[in-house]
Amino acid sequence: MAETDVLTKKLNPCELEIDLFSKGIKIHESCTLESDARLFARTRAGLGSGLELILPGDLKDLWMNAPVEEDFVQATPYSLRKNDEGYYVHDARANQEYPVKIPPEPTWYTNKTSLGNEMSKVAVLQGTYLGVYVSGSCMYWYDRPKRNCKFCTTGFNVGINEMQIKNVDEVVEVAQAAKEESGITFCHFNTGWQEGKGLDHCAPFVKAIKERVGLMVGVQAIPARPEEHWKYDWLIDCGADHFSFCYEFHSPEYFAEICPGKEATLGQSTFFKAMEYAQSKMQKGQCSGEIIAGVEPAEWTMKGIDYITSIGAFPTVCIFRPVIGSDLEATPSPKYEDMIPIMRHMYLKCREHKIPIGAAPNIEVSLVVQPDDAKYLVKRDMAFHTFNAFIQMAKTAGGFMKFNKELKPHPVSGDPDNPPYPDGQK
Repeated sequence: MAETDVLTKKLNPCELEIDLFSKGIKIHESCTLESDARLFARTRAGLGSGLELILPGDLKDLWMNAPVEEDFVQATPYSLRKNDEGYYVHDARANQEYPVKIPPEPTWYTNKTSLGNEMSKVAVLQGTYLGVYVSGSCMYWYDRPKRNCKFCTTGFNVGINEMQIKNVDEVVEVAQAAKEESGITFCHFNTGWQEGKGLDHCAPFVKAIKERVGLMVGVQAIPARPEEHWKYDWLIDCGADHFSFCYEFHSPEYFAEICPGKEATLGQSTFFKAMEYAQSKMQKGQCSGEIIAGVEPAEWTMKGIDYITSIGAFPTVCIFRPVIGSDLEATPSPKYEDMIPIMRHMYLKCREHKIPIGAAPNIEVSLVVQPDDAKYLVKRDMAFHTFNAFIQMAKTAGGFMKFNKELKPHPVSGDPDNPPYPDGQK
């Protein structure tokens, strides 16, 4: 779809989501976000610095984190406005209006933990799930010269906008509050390069959430080398339900150029081998490969989607955001018309490989276009309805056989304090 088409047609929810990710949104003076919205003065790894929005639709409501503060937003045709009926997005090009919802800030954000820390400094909602950065800043930021990923701003955030070191008991307190008030079903732990100890740092948090709160748990850490792939089995025993692997770019050249620390310490193939191993130990779709669209050539992003789905994982495709303070701050944001075919391809490849996207209850990720968001981009033909029926069966079966169990506290066998080191390895 060309840019001229966007000027004249009413966009469906996923098209609007993609265009807002690409162009951002201005805040009109009619808005009262101070009392209506979640805080958004955050940078995290470089994607979550915007405004949380819900775009209603007939297939599903889409959650997104719309860019607000970046320089490219100054040229956007979109503005968020408020009238007596609520919030809406206004597109100045064709005077189009789209009703939206603004998720409010939960009251637990400003509550204090038993140690006296504000809960939003421990963990935050990203869409409908709880995100927790479990350790200190990624160590690539401390190399001389620095070797951080060039799109990232974690080094400016951890220890400033959120606590640097997390306490297991405090994370449990926050997760319990988020479950009771916000209805979360998923807690996601992530960490940057920790000298090969990222998975180790996550283990006690995973076990505590599983046994004391009762949530599905995900882990995103720099991958283990082949000789330490046993750590994925260990984390599964501790309660991990999902692993995500952020290798960012499928092009080897772009990976090496934009992720110099990952290239120097591990290399791209380490991500592939770890993802393949972890996915082989889990059911289809319990691992994801995270890549960024809009920087490397589109054909490479497509190849990445092909590879990730071919091993039974699902692709998490982020639309590149040139966040303030990052090394790529001056890089143009992607074009809408370039992102549409990538996201459509993402959905179709998940359908081709029968990956049960969207089957887990109440997990809406606002930082990316989720694979099941992109069903708005394809024809509603027999293949569409057949795949929808497959997903519905996965939801129903999972609800009885797995999800209900995982959403109740229960003991797990893994011991985070005593990793099961293979002979001769410690």
